[in-house]
Amino acid sequence: MVQGLNEAVKFKNSTIVVKDISRVRGMMDSLIYDAVFEPDDEKRKSKFILVKEICKACGAVPASIQGLYEEMGKNYPGFTVPAMNIRGLTYDVVRAVFRKALQMKVGAMIFEIARSEIGYTKQRPLEYSTVVLAAAVKEGYSGPVFIQGDHFQLVRRNFLADAAPETNYVKGLIAEAIEAEFYNIDIDASTLVDLDRPSVKEQQRPNFEMTAELSSHVRNLQPSGVEVSIGGEIGEIGKQNSNPEEARAYLGGFKEIFKGAKGLSKLSVQTGTSHGGVPLPDGTLAKVKIDFDTLQQLSELSRKEFGLSGAVQHGASTLPDEAFNMFPETGTSEVHLATGFQNIIFDSKALPADFKQETYNFLKSEYAKEWKEGQTEEQFIYSTRKKGFGPIKKKWWDLPEAVKAPIMKELEDKFGLLFEKLKVGNTVDLVNKTVKPVTVQKDINPNLLK
Repeated sequence: MVQGLNEAVKFKNSTIVVKDISRVRGMMDSLIYDAVFEPDDEKRKSKFILVKEICKACGAVPASIQGLYEEMGKNYPGFTVPAMNIRGLTYDVVRAVFRKALQMKVGAMIFEIARSEIGYTKQRPLEYSTVVLAAAVKEGYSGPVFIQGDHFQLVRRNFLADAAPETNYVKGLIAEAIEAEFYNIDIDASTLVDLDRPSVKEQQRPNFEMTAELSSHVRNLQPSGVEVSIGGEIGEIGKQNSNPEEARAYLGGFKEIFKGAKGLSKLSVQTGTSHGGVPLPDGTLAKVKIDFDTLQQLSELSRKEFGLSGAVQHGASTLPDEAFNMFPETGTSEVHLATGFQNIIFDSKALPADFKQETYNFLKSEYAKEWKEGQTEEQFIYSTRKKGFGPIKKKWWDLPEAVKAPIMKELEDKFGLLFEKLKVGNTVDLVNKTVKPVTVQKDINPNLLK
């Protein structure tokens, strides 16, 4: 592998120069696999950085979506940006995304991972960003790649017990993510809203104060020339729907106390969804009714009154296909999608029954304490199978191509449908016009090329 790398790239003035991009693409499967499953922590980190620098030299560059969102705040272009959480088979799934994106000329799309997902999928930020970029290069994609920290959330019970360690944990996660070139961060302090306070502004105060503190932390850490896109949130997912009074109280309060030149770029709201959907006793999902009027109202308010790109919808991937065209129609700027992709993988006829059963047996053994009273086995499996990717990650990656290829085709079809419904086809030119990615050089271990 080292010999092949030296024929494909060279190390010049502390940077990577690509001599043969087709050779790099041919080696990428092996390079990323070797990095992900390197047992030594320091060597693994060095390998990720090397692969990432190679990807950037090939033209796949981590970027902030801030410029596009500022344009959306002035003049909504009629599309909704999909933000996709990829929990398992990440390299293969992201390759499927890029294949469809290249076919449809999609530039406005985000790859993200949440605080909770980083833990149970066993994907630290550096791994996630490197795998995404490796997939981009493998498929021949060049240009800005938007990688996002989703739900960098303050856990209410931890914060109320002792605010300092919980705050410091999230600050540490932000630092780790920015170092890994996540230039889009969604801060979620909506868990801290205190409904016992007398006014809506006072109820939202803990939310906007902590969002401002964490936003300042982001601005202090962002590299020179990079303006990280920061999202805020007013409606904890699964609770009551958001309203204009809450939005004004939160955004107005944030604006009063945040001292940075650039504030928030978008606002996540609650409109009736829950993450992953609600499984019924037979394992099917309960139907969800989204309050699209609220989405439209809060998107318009956040744009016209505060210059944001619009409102963000979470927990949408399990909605029926016919619902997705409503997001662009209501001016929604971004929609978060996760569980639906996971469901396609687990429910595919191409996934071997014995492998799926092995994964389910693992869940029943390892997460037995999460089996709630009254839950059927189908409900338990549905609510926990997202945790079946990380601990046996290598077994997923080692599935034969004959198994993975038809699953990826199903996913590719789904990505195509979503891109069409969300109207992000032919967005490459607008993205290139509004986003100028900055290549941030990282220190490479030159011994890896010897």
